[in-house]
Amino acid sequence: MMDHTEEIYRSAREIYAGYGVDTEEALRKLDAIPLSVHAWQGDDVKGFEAAGHALTGGCQVTGNYPGYARNAEELRGDLDVALALIPGKHRVCLQGHQIDRALPGIDRDAFTIRQFSGWLDWARQKGIGMDIAPAFYSHPLLDHGLSLSHPDAGIRRFWIDHAKAIRRIAAEFGRALGTPAVCNEWAPDGFKDIPADRLAPRERLRESLDEIFAETIDESLVLDAVESKLFGIGAESYTVGSHDFYLSYAAKSGKLICLDSGHFHPTESIGDKLSAITAMQGRILLHVSRGVRWDSDHVLVLNDELLSIARETVRCLAAGAQIHIGLDYFDASINRIAAWVVGARNMQKALLCGLLEPFERIRACETDWDFSGRLALGEEARTLPWGAVWNYYCLTRGVPPDAGFMNDIRSYEQEVTLLRG
Repeated sequence: MMDHTEEIYRSAREIYAGYGVDTEEALRKLDAIPLSVHAWQGDDVKGFEAAGHALTGGCQVTGNYPGYARNAEELRGDLDVALALIPGKHRVCLQGHQIDRALPGIDRDAFTIRQFSGWLDWARQKGIGMDIAPAFYSHPLLDHGLSLSHPDAGIRRFWIDHAKAIRRIAAEFGRALGTPAVCNEWAPDGFKDIPADRLAPRERLRESLDEIFAETIDESLVLDAVESKLFGIGAESYTVGSHDFYLSYAAKSGKLICLDSGHFHPTESIGDKLSAITAMQGRILLHVSRGVRWDSDHVLVLNDELLSIARETVRCLAAGAQIHIGLDYFDASINRIAAWVVGARNMQKALLCGLLEPFERIRACETDWDFSGRLALGEEARTLPWGAVWNYYCLTRGVPPDAGFMNDIRSYEQEVTLLRG
């Protein structure tokens, strides 16, 4: 069968030109938006400490599809396959327990780059950036669901030191790879039922964060972010690090606020929050996932919420805002590499739709108070041939189209992941 991708693209390019949209420029802009691909999709958020810690902190990975990565080397091999099937050049984000090797007597509060040296070598070889986040969960010292806000100063000290250690590791990534590492602080602290005292845990969390960030690290090496959550398993009634808490903390301390699209009420629009926050603070870290009824971290699909997030992202980027996009979902009921690839490519498709939208013409209608024309043109844009542009993008970036990437994944599954048992 003949491949008509280029021929169809030329027709699509002419159609978009009629709307004042340059498709080549849109593709160049898409190339300039890296995704931070979340490594924990490949190991079911288990990490590699070999200490037998249960998965805690409200994290729950459902499914038992065979072949999860059992160590960092296997995870890097899986990421190699996934990254080769996602067009463009991207980053990888780690959780603080996805170490290369556990050294005797060294717990999370004393981690150094030695625990992550294999990741650094791998990233340097691939020419990509690395991000990292502390892991305030799946450890005996997540006591009664509390870490940085725990009333016991000794427990808080362990977690503060863990966060400090991870920030220093992030700085090593940034220094060696020539691109700042995003270091995101998310702690699952909260209560299942209504607490008697809501204030004291938040004061302790604030004090812990202040100590974590007391060590100055240049933003050329590390970009610090703080992440909120509405609720979690075992923390349904009260989350210490709520959106109000962290939005205020980020503004006060000059940190990035992380918006996880699964960490809000289902009726809240994350897309609407982007311009509101960038107008005041100028920069955001996005963790893009898909919540289904609760913060369930489903694989991204090309739905209205994702399109809204992507549309607002490209508008804010065009206005000079800094928006860093990370992925955050995990599904053990399907092939884990397929989950990475499908979700990442859907994020890119949504961004492409935003870049191809005839924004200037739609805005001109708005400027002229022509709200009917604004509505009509916005709906018309939905049916423009963006799929032809996407297929051309895949072709010219050397990755299979949507109909073809599963062949590579299935071959790798038969040859590698199914053999893991």
